Amino acid sequence: MLRISNSRLIYRLIHFSIVADLKGTLISYLLADGVDLRFRRKRNKWRRVIHDYKMQWIIRFSGFVSAIMVMIVLAPSLQSFHPAEAIRSNTHIDGYIDGHIPATVTHRSSFRREAIFRDAVGCKQVSGSGDVCDPSLVHVAITLDFEYLRGSIAAVHSILQHSSCPESVFFHFLVSDTSLETLVGSTFPKLKFKVYYFEPEIVRKLISTSVRQALEQPLNYARNYLADILEPCVRRVIYLDSDLVVVDDVSKLWSTSLGEKTIGAPEYCHANFTKYFTAGFWSNRRLSGTFSDRNPCYFNTGVMVMDLAKWRQFGYTKRIERWMEIQKTDRIYELGSSPPFLLVFAGHVAPIDHAWKNIGITKL
Repeated sequence: MLRISNSRLIYRLIHFSIVADLKGTLISYLLADGVDLRFRRKRNKWRRVIHDYKMQWIIRFSGFVSAIMVMIVLAPSLQSFHPAEAIRSNTHIDGYIDGHIPATVTHRSSFRREAIFRDAVGCKQVSGSGDVCDPSLVHVAITLDFEYLRGSIAAVHSILQHSSCPESVFFHFLVSDTSLETLVGSTFPKLKFKVYYFEPEIVRKLISTSVRQALEQPLNYARNYLADILEPCVRRVIYLDSDLVVVDDVSKLWSTSLGEKTIGAPEYCHANFTKYFTAGFWSNRRLSGTFSDRNPCYFNTGVMVMDLAKWRQFGYTKRIERWMEIQKTDRIYELGSSPPFLLVFAGHVAPIDHAWKNIGITKL
């Protein structure tokens, strides 16, 4: 603290000294020049006087600029703390919501233990064993990896914080590194969850190059296999991207009516649907004909309610894989993991209130 105070004092003294010196120098020169000009009346000296006067001002202005440059150079080293310390402070995990999710500063994947969230009055009793097949549970699936770990932990916290019955929420974490299970358990005591290892090789051979390398990560495609990975008794699940924060009760999303549809998601029918696929796709009637009997709209695959029972019944995983195989040879789209979902489901989606994308859920 003393170091910080001395730095500020030195900065102020240098600033005051330079400014005072500049002010005094300018005033003295102006007064001197004024007197000198009043007493030099001879015509043959006026040109020289004016020339000398201009040169003096050029020299003074150059000195003023130099003083300013010195202040700019010195200023960063005289701040209240070193810039490197500020950069290091950004690596700490700050609270995402009301400061409730800070982390220890010792390791990038160490988080402070979260408080236990309790059900409000009127919630259905859930068995203490946390059996995944309990019919009263709300199932939420999220991917976990080290790159987006902070966002995922914030997402889990936000769901628990805003849920009126947090003890009824069961989390299904899809991971490519099983060491994350210990982290989740230590961060959220009493959390009902299960970790599923997603084998990257399952989908790696189906992934085509994309406009961004991040879209080529195998874990992005884990949602395609939820019906196969989760227990057969799990008949419905909410899938959320790992960079979202929920600011409403997730049970409202859980209770969304899907009718005869297999998935529900926020739709955007005003978007130009054609731009999600290549010209080659639209010129091929055999491929583009998949939309001939439906009115397709773009929908957000980062927020979905999925009827896994129907998914299993109609074999949608294989249908998505088939489109990915076509993409490998014919290049029918450019953007990652969403287009296969559009090809299979667009026009057959139960619309979810846009408030869940614009208000109920926000991106980090």
